[in-house]
Amino acid sequence: MEQRPMQRQATEVEAPTTSVNGASGRTVVEGATGGGGFGGGGGHGGGLTRDMMNLRTFSSLKNPVFRLYFGAMAGWMAAMNTKMVARSLLIYLVSGSATVLGLMALANSIPMLFFSLFGGVLADRVQKKHVLLVGIFFSGVIAVATGLCITLGFLGPEHPGSWWILIVAALAEGTVQGLMLPSRQAMIAEIVPQEQLMNAVALNTFEMNLNRMMMPALGGFFIDAFGFDKIYYVMAAMYLVSAIFMIMTPRTSTISLRGRGAWGEMKDGFTYVRSQPTILAILGITFFIVLLSSPYMSLLPIFTKDILNVGAGGFGTLISVSGIGALVGSIVLASLPNRWRGALLILGSAFLGLALVAFSFSTVWTFSLFMMLFVGLGQTVRMTLGNTLLQYYVDNDYRGRVMSLYMMEFGLTSAGTFVAALCADFIGVQWSVGGLALLLVVICMLTFVFVPRLRNLD
Repeated sequence: MEQRPMQRQATEVEAPTTSVNGASGRTVVEGATGGGGFGGGGGHGGGLTRDMMNLRTFSSLKNPVFRLYFGAMAGWMAAMNTKMVARSLLIYLVSGSATVLGLMALANSIPMLFFSLFGGVLADRVQKKHVLLVGIFFSGVIAVATGLCITLGFLGPEHPGSWWILIVAALAEGTVQGLMLPSRQAMIAEIVPQEQLMNAVALNTFEMNLNRMMMPALGGFFIDAFGFDKIYYVMAAMYLVSAIFMIMTPRTSTISLRGRGAWGEMKDGFTYVRSQPTILAILGITFFIVLLSSPYMSLLPIFTKDILNVGAGGFGTLISVSGIGALVGSIVLASLPNRWRGALLILGSAFLGLALVAFSFSTVWTFSLFMMLFVGLGQTVRMTLGNTLLQYYVDNDYRGRVMSLYMMEFGLTSAGTFVAALCADFIGVQWSVGGLALLLVVICMLTFVFVPRLRNLD
C-alpha cells in the first residue's frame, strides 16, 4: 500500500491565533485542530445540536473558521447552481442549437484552461481570502450586467442573434473562475488539520450538492414565474451574501514565492507534478472521468426540451434530483474512514458511467429522474475523492499550483463537451452522451485492473 509523503505524517498542533508560521507558511487558526473549546467533550451547546457536532460526519464544523468559509461558499454555490439553469436554458431558447450550447461551454472553459495556471500561482503567493473576494465581486458584476441586457431588451428569444452576449459573459465568468478556484480548493487544507481533510472536502461537496438539490428547481420555477432578468438579480444578491461571509473569514497562509516570477513558478509546478507518480495518476484518471462524464450537463436542455418534453421547471427538477443523490454520497463519504479511497474513486466513476448510459437512452420521465439520483451519487464520489487524494498527497508549497492543474482539467474537458454537442446535431444527443459514458465505464474497469498504484491509495 502506497504511503503518503513522510513530511505529511504528523499533524500540526496550532495555537489559537491567525498568524502565519514563517518557516512553513502555514496559517494558524483558532479551532483548526478540532480540539479545545470546540471539541466533542467540551460541554458546549446542548441537545440535538451538540449531538450532531459530535458526529464524525460533521466534525469539521467544530472549526469556527471553516464555518465562515462554509457560509461564504454557500452563497457562491447557490448563485452558480442558479446560473447553470438560467444560462443554459436561455441560450438554447435564443439559438435553438446544440452547437451553440457547446460553444458556450467552450467559451467558459478556455479562459479557465489558461487562467487557472495563474490562479494556482496566486494561491501560493497571496492571501486566498483576497483572491476569493475579488472573484466574488466580479461574478456579481457579470450577473447584474447580464440581467440588465435582458431587461433592456438586448438579450432574449425575440433576438435570435443575441446569444453572443451570453458567450461574452461565459468568457468573463471563465476568467474569474480560473483565477479564484485554485484558491477556493487549496484554502480548505489551511483551515482544518490533515486528518479532517476528507471530512472538510466532503462537507464542502455536501454543501454544493445541497445547493444543487434546491437551487436549480427553485431557479427553474422562478424563471417560469418572473422571467430570466429577475433571476440574474437574485444571483447578484447571493454573491453579496457570499462576500459578507468571506470578509469575516480570517486570513490564511501565504507562501511568498520570489525571484522566479509567475512563469517560473508555473514551470516549477509542472516539474514537481512530473516527479510525483501518485499525483500524476490521480490527475490522469480525473481528467478522463470529467472528460467523458461532463457533456451531459451542458446538453441537458436538449434532453428536457426534445426528449422528455418538460420545461424550465422540469430541467431544474432533474438537476435537483441529481443533487439529492449527490447529497447522500457526500454524507456517506464524510462519515467514512481514510481507507480504500483510490478504489472507491475508480468504482464510483464506473457507477457514474453506467447511470449516465441508462439516463441517456431513457424516454420516460420517472425513470430519468431515478437515474439522475445515481448520476449525482457518482459525481460526488468522483469530485470528493479526486480532490481529497490530490490535497492529501501534495506538498504544502505546491498545493495551489497542483490544484490549478486539477481545475485546468475542467477547462480541457469542455473541449469534449463541444465535440459531444457537435455530434449531437448529427447522431443525436442520446448516442453522443451515452457513448462517452460507456467509454468511461470501460476505462474505469481497465484502470482498476491494470493501475494498482491508484487502486491501492488510501
